[in-house]
Order: sequence, then structure tokens, then C-alpha cells
Amino acid sequence: MAKRKNDLEDAAETTNALNPIVGLNREELVAAVAIMLRSSARRPVRTARHALNYGREVVEIVRGKSERAASPKDRRFMDPAWKTNPVYRRVLQSFLAGQEEIEQWIEGMELDEMEEARARFVSGMIIDTAAPTNTLLGNPTALKKVIDTGGTSLLRGLKNAYNDMLTNQGLPSQVDKRPFEVGVNLATSEGAVVYKTDIVELIQYKPQSAEVYKIPILIIPPQINKFYANDLTPDKSVVQWLTKQGFQTFVVSWRNPQKEHAHWGLTDYVDELIKATDAIQAITRSKKINLCGACSGGITTSTLASKLASMGDDRLNALTLEVCVLDPQPTDSDVGSLVSDRGIEIARRRSMKKGILEGSSLAKSFAWLRPNDLIWSYVVNNYLLGEDPPPFDILFWNADHTNLPAQLHSDYLDLYKLKPFTKPGEEQFAGHALDLTKVDVDTMIVAGVRDHITPWKACYRTTQLLGSENIEFVLSNSGHIQSLLNPPGNPKSKFYRGKSTPEDVDEWMMNADETEGSWWTFWFEWLGERSGAKKKAPAKLGNKNHPVIESAPGSYVFD
Repeated sequence: MAKRKNDLEDAAETTNALNPIVGLNREELVAAVAIMLRSSARRPVRTARHALNYGREVVEIVRGKSERAASPKDRRFMDPAWKTNPVYRRVLQSFLAGQEEIEQWIEGMELDEMEEARARFVSGMIIDTAAPTNTLLGNPTALKKVIDTGGTSLLRGLKNAYNDMLTNQGLPSQVDKRPFEVGVNLATSEGAVVYKTDIVELIQYKPQSAEVYKIPILIIPPQINKFYANDLTPDKSVVQWLTKQGFQTFVVSWRNPQKEHAHWGLTDYVDELIKATDAIQAITRSKKINLCGACSGGITTSTLASKLASMGDDRLNALTLEVCVLDPQPTDSDVGSLVSDRGIEIARRRSMKKGILEGSSLAKSFAWLRPNDLIWSYVVNNYLLGEDPPPFDILFWNADHTNLPAQLHSDYLDLYKLKPFTKPGEEQFAGHALDLTKVDVDTMIVAGVRDHITPWKACYRTTQLLGSENIEFVLSNSGHIQSLLNPPGNPKSKFYRGKSTPEDVDEWMMNADETEGSWWTFWFEWLGERSGAKKKAPAKLGNKNHPVIESAPGSYVFD
């Protein structure tokens, strides 16, 4: 049971809710392999020496003289047979010896830092694919299951594989979708669509308190995911918690674009948000608005904040950016080593040709960035063991893919390539010279210690880009998704916050204070101090000029 829970938690942290920048393309993978082959060809003696070393180690393994063992944290080799069965023990030791020799071979290639990172990434994918646990004969747990079930587990596995070939682009399914239905047991908070255009639906949620803060909050989700991560289930819903704390809560639900919407770009999305905030101001009669954006939605939110500042529009009152990177660098993550100008242009041409960057295509690419977690573990579970994938709400949401219009994808690629957030006033984006130094409102930036998608030190760099003198950087002890879905009550939750935001991130960490509990509690206090006085909660949603169009969660979420 504990292992199953850990697997689900890991899967929840390996979602495709990342900044939709470049993804993974085969041209860069081929280039990385070519680098390895050229280096090997230039120094054949060194390559042969590693092969001989491996051969000698295999001889020791066959003789039973090896003490090699898998890491206790490697769940692939938890079955007792890997220790007690002499055949399986030798298979495992041979695999581990090969893995170590390949790592040493790459280390001795004398590549530059980026080339070595690429070589390690590609070799890691190959090694993970070659793990014996990915085959029926090489997986003692699966073989036992076949015997115990009289072969029915194998038949179920074949059926699962056949279904995935037909319905999941040949990838193993990560979630059993049958128990979930949006609007029935997901995204159930009471509210209504009060403003709607071709691009966006604006949802206002019903207050859950007698009084509400005068200044409302608008949550801006990533365009690559559907909005209801903010309203997943009642216990995990940030919408529920905000409304119960007295915040007037609005959430954007993006339309899932198709090929005919290829021309929608960052300018269009930011302009739509300005119109949506116009509606919020009219409905709440508040001149000020608090904004909250997560992941790639944080990029859009930051661009919106910059544009408002350039217009001399002071409606923005306070800003929250969650797990969002505005100054990406190649060393931030594994995939960064595969990003090049050539790869960026390849990605741009592909989406322009199709009109969209398909959400399913991005998910497939991302799965291969973490093959053990997102591919091979499910191959074992679904096919070799014949088990159904888990019914898990976060994974259901993650599999509910959306597309990006080609122009927006191109704009995001330019943000990655040109890094305009680091060049105040030098680059034109969304119809203005992008300049975060003009954004001087109080800001909270949230990151996760175990976030490999938007690493926390990369998120921290945003503290140096804004013009605000009052910036809070909060570091949750969670990963990417669990940093967002972090309701109070988890005894394992804790977070860190510093007294200032120095340029040196290590200096910040050295002086940060640790606090037990969810960072949401601190956020509610911080946000409450920046939401004005309280007033009687409105009896109805919308107003005369912005009447209720339909009940939450709206229509676009079903596209």
C-alpha cells in the first residue's frame, strides 16, 4: 500500500503542466547520439577499455563474486528474487555494471558541459529502456503473477496494451478515467460564467462567508492545462479555501484552441485578460484586483502586469506567481540540455505547420523525459502485471489535454530564446516593451523544493526582475503539483521564507525560516492584508451588464 501511494505521488509530480516551450524533438536526440559516436570513434582504445572492464566484471558476476546491489530506493528491484535467486541476482548485477561503465565512459569523453549533459540524458533514456524489469522474463514479480493467476494477468495485460494502441497513441495509460467526471465529482464549486469570449470564460465563484474582502482575486491558469486543477476536489480546491476565507474569487477557463485559432498569440491572451478584469471591476465595484498565475499561466500573468504598468493602469494591487520561471537557463533541468536555437526553430515550424501544438503530443514528449516514472512503470503495471492504472484525480486532470495555438507557442519560444524579462524595455511583447521593473506591487513568489519542472532556484530568479520593494519568496517542501495543491492539514507540510530576497539564492536559503504547515495559510494572511476592508457578501453573481451565462464549470472545460 505504501509503495502504491508513493508511486501515485511520484506520478502526480511528473505531469505535463510545464512551461510549453520546446519539448523533446528527435533531431536533438539524434544530434546527442552523434556526439557520443564521434567521441567514441576518435578514441577507440578508450572505448575498448571500457568494454573490457565490463567483460571482466561480468565474469566476476557469473562466478558469484560480485557484491553489486540495487539502491534501496529503486522500486524496480524490490522483489526478493533480485537478492535470493542466483539467476536474477546476476542479471541485475550485469545491468548495474553496464550502467556504471556507460556513465564512466561518458565522463571520460572530454565533452563540454552542455554536450556531456546531453550525452548523459540520452544514455539515461537508453539504460532505463534496457532495464530487465521492462520484460516479462526479466521481471520476477510479473512471472509470479502469471503463475498465480493461471495466465489471466497476461491476457489482461495484452488487452490493456491493445486498448492503448487504439486510444492512447501507443503509450501506456497513466490513469483509470472511469471514476471521474468534470462537474460531477471534479470542479464542483458553486459559481457561474459571467463573461465569455472566443478565447476565455470568466468564472465567478459563490462566496462561502457572510462578508468578503473588497478587492477580488483572479486566478490565471496555464493555457496548456484546464483550469480545474484549482478546483479539483473539495478537499484540494484552492477555490473552496479562498471563498471560505472571504475572498471574492474569479478563475479564467481557457478555450481549447483548434487549427482555425492558430493566429491567437500572447497579445490576444493578454488583451482578453484586460477585458476580463474590466468585467471583474464592474461586478465587484473594485478599482483594484489581485492576480495569481501558475506555471506558464504565470508567464502570461507577468506579461499582463507589465502591460498594465506600461499603460499607466494601476488596477493591479498584488501579484502571486506560483512555480513559474521567467528567466530560463539550459542548466535548470534535464531537458534544458537538449534545447538549442535549431531545436527552437524546429518546434516553431512544426506547430506553425499544424496550426497548434497538440497537448497530447506535448504529453508524449514529456513522458520520454522521465521514462521510468511515466512509461516503464506503467508498462510493468498495465501490461506485465495486467493491472489497471490507478484512478487518481490529479492524473485524470493531467490527461485532460489542451492545445496551444501556433502563435502563442511561437511567442513562448521567443520568451525562452530571447529572455525578454531579463532585458527591461528592449523587447516588444503583447503590444508593449516588456519591462517588469515597472511592476512595483507587492508580490509573492512560490516554488517547490522537489520541483524538477520549474526548479525552485530558477523560480527564485524572478525576485530580481520585478520593480517591487516588497517581495516574498516562499519555498514549499513539495514538488510541482503538490506545491499548488497544498491545503492545510497535511502533517508533513512545511515551507521556508526569508526576511529579504538577496541576489544570491544560497544566501536566501541560509537565512530562511522553516515553518510547519501549508504555505496556503501564510498566503491567505498575506493576501488578506492586501485585499482591502470587508463588506457584505454579494447575494448574486455577476451584475446587470455581466449576467450569469451558465453555471460553473462552464463550457470550455469540456472542449
